Amino acid sequence: MSEKDEILADLAAYGRLLQSMTPVGVPWPPPKGAAEAIAAAARDAMPPAAPGPAPSADPAAALAAIRGTIGDCRRCKLSGGRKTIVFGQGNPAAELMFVGEAPGADEDEQGLAFVGRAGQLLTDIIEKGLKMKRADVFIANVIKCRPPQNRNPEPDEILSCQPFLEEQIRAIRPKVLVGLGKFGAQWLLKSAEPITRVRGRLGSYEGIAVMPTYHPAYLLRNPAAKKDVWEDMKQVLSLLGRPLPQ
Repeated sequence: MSEKDEILADLAAYGRLLQSMTPVGVPWPPPKGAAEAIAAAARDAMPPAAPGPAPSADPAAALAAIRGTIGDCRRCKLSGGRKTIVFGQGNPAAELMFVGEAPGADEDEQGLAFVGRAGQLLTDIIEKGLKMKRADVFIANVIKCRPPQNRNPEPDEILSCQPFLEEQIRAIRPKVLVGLGKFGAQWLLKSAEPITRVRGRLGSYEGIAVMPTYHPAYLLRNPAAKKDVWEDMKQVLSLLGRPLPQ
């Protein structure tokens, strides 16, 4: 898919998302020229970014509570075809958290995030590249149930899972978040820009540094892009205060 087609697809998805939202009393579309004025006023009124919520006193207990709230989730249509809910796993007090797109077949079978071929490559990035143990980071996805035939997540599915990922991040409160691929990066950055544009460009989520990079599945199809991911991971190491591997 070309970058133009990707942008058009993103715009169509966001259009469907807007149509699904509950009205809040704001006329839409606004009068001609009003949209620009509203955006400018919002930017002018926006205070400087403040640090996000403090870490949970007991991240493990907070994560367990979130999982309990999810239960045998039936909040969206994906529940009808999944085998397991893939909550995510890792160190509840992790300094580094990865956010991917959605579970695949292997993840759906095992109930764990990133355990297939892409997961093995992610393990290599963490352990061989960053020189960290996979068990010391936390890994999750934008949605927690496998979409049929591994299709892209749909806006209503992302919205259904959004509160739980938000709470996971607040419970863990990592130093750095890595958005893996289009959906992980766009969710964290609240942006519709293609991953080819935002990759390697440092952002922020609730005061936490965000590094968007390519998804490991993309690297399996395009091995030459591994060098770009390594450049991104060097920035992650710097943000964590860790030395570059020799």
